[in-house]
Amino acid sequence: MRCGFYLTLLSVTILYLNHVSGQYRTKGNQGPSLGERVQQLSEMAMKRPVLRFNGGKFKEFVKTTPRNYSVIVMFTAMAPQRQCQICRHASDEFTIVANSFRYSQSYSNKLFFAVVDFDEGADVFQMLRLNTAPVYIHFPPKGKPKSTDTMDIQRVGFAAEAIAKWISERTDIQIRVFRPPNYSGTVAVVMLLVLIGGFLYLRRNNLDFIYNKTIWGLNALFFTFAMVSGQMWNHIRGPPFIHKSQNGAVAYIHGSSQGQFILETYIVMVLNGAVVLGMIMMTEAAARKGDVRKRRIFAVIGLGLVAVFFSLILSIFRNKAQGYPYSLLFK
Repeated sequence: MRCGFYLTLLSVTILYLNHVSGQYRTKGNQGPSLGERVQQLSEMAMKRPVLRFNGGKFKEFVKTTPRNYSVIVMFTAMAPQRQCQICRHASDEFTIVANSFRYSQSYSNKLFFAVVDFDEGADVFQMLRLNTAPVYIHFPPKGKPKSTDTMDIQRVGFAAEAIAKWISERTDIQIRVFRPPNYSGTVAVVMLLVLIGGFLYLRRNNLDFIYNKTIWGLNALFFTFAMVSGQMWNHIRGPPFIHKSQNGAVAYIHGSSQGQFILETYIVMVLNGAVVLGMIMMTEAAARKGDVRKRRIFAVIGLGLVAVFFSLILSIFRNKAQGYPYSLLFK
């Protein structure tokens, strides 16, 4: 009887010890606590404002719950073999925002910046079903990212100011962008003024060219072409030169009326120039006196230029503005 009692007591003791040991192992496998993760992120951010994550660190600091902080992650492909021509520029703008936040008065451990490169975290790209780069995604403290937590760089570009504005909309954290001083523009303007001043000094005895209507007309035309084609929009939004997809296809024309590429503005400038040249040729053919045959040739060539290149402009606009019904020679 006593032997059975001892056996029962021993069995209960063994079961209790196994239960305690299992709880200890489970707790040990849970990884760092929330406070430990925030401390690690803060220490890494002090050394480097943009944290570099691979698949393991992404799961530990971004996917693990609970979280009381937001993470702005840039997904990129910086390796030369990936041929992402805009990734370097996008990374520079992202770093400017991270540095601006690091040294701003609103700095706290409620927001962190990180980057995941495709060659270091291909599993993360696959998990999030990303097939292009660069991509900016906001991972909020609670819940999964929504569609608005992915920045629409095709519409607003990826300039540091645009990134900071998007972050403020998603996190209510205001970031004032501080760009490092860049004197290249100032130096270029000074050199241009020096060249113009030197040229005027050398021609100081003959300045009749300043009153040349043709020169001023060409300058006015060039300025008009630059503004109409969207050069000011490029300066404000900072769009990519072209877009190259993951499968290697290159897009020279943006597919939406809300965006454009830098090369696209050059194409539109050339098309507008060809249309204006055609109009000038037709006007001169009608106004000049002389050989009728030459005037007719000039008029026909001018009409051809206007018809062909204006049709191309309409075709581009038709493809960008879905539903636009009009076209001329090309659809």
